[in-house]
Amino acid sequence: MKRWDDLPPEMKTDAVKPYYDALCKKKASLVLKRMFDIIVSLILLVVLSPVFAALAAAIKLDSKGPVFYRQVRVTTYGRKFRIFKFRSMVVDADKGSQVTAQEDRRVTRVGRWIRRYRLDEICQLIDVLRGTMTFVGTRPEVPKYPCNK
Repeated sequence: MKRWDDLPPEMKTDAVKPYYDALCKKKASLVLKRMFDIIVSLILLVVLSPVFAALAAAIKLDSKGPVFYRQVRVTTYGRKFRIFKFRSMVVDADKGSQVTAQEDRRVTRVGRWIRRYRLDEICQLIDVLRGTMTFVGTRPEVPKYPCNK
């Protein structure tokens, strides 16, 4: 956890200080939470590795482009990172509309299926293992939303 003086200026406010102080008193809990994240994400990555392999193969066979879609998200302390998701749309689909309609033509055949069952998000276990995300906590959003600026 960062020291108060090392936080970005927009976070060093009177409204944030009580929450910061409360977290400082729970350092042991935060260490245990991180250990939990590492252990559980490792176990799930190993157990789900056949699913990962099958999804990767299906995505590659269905359409050109990478298996993973990487998108910039904002997390704790306003830090930006690139999230892992299985690619469910054609390459460069995010260059157009940011809204996905129900029958959006940018979504691939495999993409429709993995989106239906939320399988595009299971590779975020990699982000949990890396420490850029956690099992319990706020959901990182894209930087364009005002609450993350």
